[in-house]
Amino acid sequence: MSINKRFLLISRSAPYGTSAAREMLDIALTCSVFEQPVTLLLLGDAVLQLIRDHRPDEVSQKNLNALQASLAMYDIDRILIPETALQKHGLSTDQLSIPIELINAEQLPALIAEHDIVITI
Repeated sequence: MSINKRFLLISRSAPYGTSAAREMLDIALTCSVFEQPVTLLLLGDAVLQLIRDHRPDEVSQKNLNALQASLAMYDIDRILIPETALQKHGLSTDQLSIPIELINAEQLPALIAEHDIVITI
């Protein structure tokens, strides 16, 4: 018998400079392999992880966009970004590499409460 736990992975990190963004994706994929439902929440500078057409080779990093594109194949399709994070960086959803769901700050407590395990990276 399988016991599912709902995972909320919260990222606050920019895409490059540390391994945090990559680690979040690795955790998400690992949870999914074990058929655990995963929601990703990108706060602050983490929204920059989803900008289309990064050129990380210029800073000797691997591109996250290819791995992000595979999330849907792992049934990870709930990726949330607060509207304020997009506004802060002057971005719109059509500039992002994958579909996301916009939320507002008032929804964050309920979002956290609906998950069994919350990991902040």
